[in-house]
Amino acid sequence: MQDLARIRAFVQVFDAGGFSAAARSHGRSKALLSKYVTDLEDYLGVRLMNRTTRKLSLTEAGEAYYREASSLLQQLDDLDATITDQTAEPRGMLRVSAPRNFGESTLAPAIFEYLKKYPKVTLDLRLEDRYVDLVDEGIDVALRISTLGDSSLIARKIADMHVVVGASPGLIKTIGVPQHPDDLRHLPCIIDVNLQGQSNWRFIENDKTISVPVSGPLRVNSPLAARKAAAMGLGFVVLPSYLADPLVASGELVPVLSGFLPTGQTLQAVYPHRRHLAGKVRALIDHLVDWFAVHPIN
Repeated sequence: MQDLARIRAFVQVFDAGGFSAAARSHGRSKALLSKYVTDLEDYLGVRLMNRTTRKLSLTEAGEAYYREASSLLQQLDDLDATITDQTAEPRGMLRVSAPRNFGESTLAPAIFEYLKKYPKVTLDLRLEDRYVDLVDEGIDVALRISTLGDSSLIARKIADMHVVVGASPGLIKTIGVPQHPDDLRHLPCIIDVNLQGQSNWRFIENDKTISVPVSGPLRVNSPLAARKAAAMGLGFVVLPSYLADPLVASGELVPVLSGFLPTGQTLQAVYPHRRHLAGKVRALIDHLVDWFAVHPIN
């Protein structure tokens, strides 16, 4: 097999559109690149490139060789980068997206501890309650409370989570405790439009998912506002446990239907498909897994 220098020269020349352009881009002489490509062709016993003074094109054999060679070189480059990242301290700009309320109340201590651990990383933390397109917006990793629905992304579980359905003691005293999720069809509910399903709340009965359509006096795009409305007696609400538990502990919120609540919801780190995951991203994900193992999300 020819050495990598000759294979890389062939790929670089075609990518650049010619020997002169490749020589300028990669700091090598045109003569050396030409020699490398000729040596490769001589070794393979086949012409890879058609050369004219105006145009460079690949032969049929050259097209097949280019596809495989460029893929192999990319894998080798990714392998080199992976090993380098494993031995080097994480550094550079890291762009992270997370839900606002979760970020402010629960994620912040964990992610700020990461910054203390890796002072050469600069963090751009974006807390907002909307779906973020990671690729279009240049986000390295997003923290999401959901199941992975986009096949163009990769997810790693960070921690288990659960939800709470509840209402104020005053409302419970007035209308009673619902015994089955279907009872909510006829009761006032507060709808957080950020919630998956929005006004169709999901429950589990006999190991099967059931969906209950609900309605009520308020639709809002903030779980904190929904929590406040529930505490003031406006209706039943679905909240993540990290927001519901403080009010349950203080007696401002009464949990209901606990035997019907779905399990398996998780906090996930989601990132785009890439052959090579940057060391700063890998270090953050590992740090969050370790952090929430010690500081579970109630």
